[in-house]
Amino acid sequence: MWGPRTADDAAPAAAPLIDPFQRAITYLRISVTDRCDLRCVYCMSEDMNFLPKRDLLSLEELDRLCAVFIGRGVRKLRITGGEPLVRRDIMHLFRRLSRHLGTGALEELTMTTNGTQLGRFAPELADLGVRRVNVSLDTLDPDKFRAVTRRGDLKVVLDGIAAARKAGIKVKINAVALKGVNEDEIADMIAWAHGDDMDMTLIEVMPLGEIEGDRTDQFLPLSVARARLESRYTMIPLPDRTGGPARYVRIAETGGRLGFITPLTHNFCESCNRVRLTCTGQLYMCLGQEDAADLRAALRASPDDALVTQAVIDAIARKPKGHDFVIERARPAAVPRHMSVTGG
Repeated sequence: MWGPRTADDAAPAAAPLIDPFQRAITYLRISVTDRCDLRCVYCMSEDMNFLPKRDLLSLEELDRLCAVFIGRGVRKLRITGGEPLVRRDIMHLFRRLSRHLGTGALEELTMTTNGTQLGRFAPELADLGVRRVNVSLDTLDPDKFRAVTRRGDLKVVLDGIAAARKAGIKVKINAVALKGVNEDEIADMIAWAHGDDMDMTLIEVMPLGEIEGDRTDQFLPLSVARARLESRYTMIPLPDRTGGPARYVRIAETGGRLGFITPLTHNFCESCNRVRLTCTGQLYMCLGQEDAADLRAALRASPDDALVTQAVIDAIARKPKGHDFVIERARPAAVPRHMSVTGG
């Protein structure tokens, strides 16, 4: 049962969260489930062992933790997974979190999704104040899409994107650059996205979690992809920052914006303002490090928020300067947990 949280909601903001490198932590990514209805080849194994449901934080506990972070200066929440929209009753959490938009304590409530459930949930998400979402989509070829996702239907995702846009939600396309898979259609995907007024971001394969095969066979440096794109497009560097790791350019020929996330070929950590909360209550201060704080234990040890607030403060005090990602055949997974555990 959802209990009243009037004290937390009305309390003035306390001291902000500042890490050892004087970076203010204003952005929290929350993985609400490690489950997904797709099995993308660079992200998951074919036969995943998902967490028992009893290990997950309840939606009320997730809401309570988010309130703690917002009280300490977090201004942006991104709901992730797995696929967040496959979690049962997930809209209850969105409804609760939307109250912080109403008070002005939160600037943005957003989500990263694979798009398979957007057709169902887009209107309600828009009503609750979700103004933009990121949709992970690596190809516009239906056969390639099914091969990459092992089970997906491209039309369902495209219909979901259309539903989100119809509801007034701005969509950004996230595409992982995959050597020998989609490298020949990246330019056309940019034209498609920008033609529908959608930004697009290219992402290098990240070495998280063991998968079948070898990620070195999938890895396409974005420096290579960018050089190829420059034969077709004129790229104008932009100073834009959206609270994430992407570096942006404007494509002169389309007028649209293109981002590059390069964890392997260019470290993006110097301005990191984010931390990640897993569906089991583990707080990761860095996507590419294994150090985590157990907020679930603190949360459940006391009905008030003093213990969990101190656990958050202590965790931020040991946030590292940056990650140690590397991709090579001798070390296929720099971090053993899958991306779906931490949150994409």
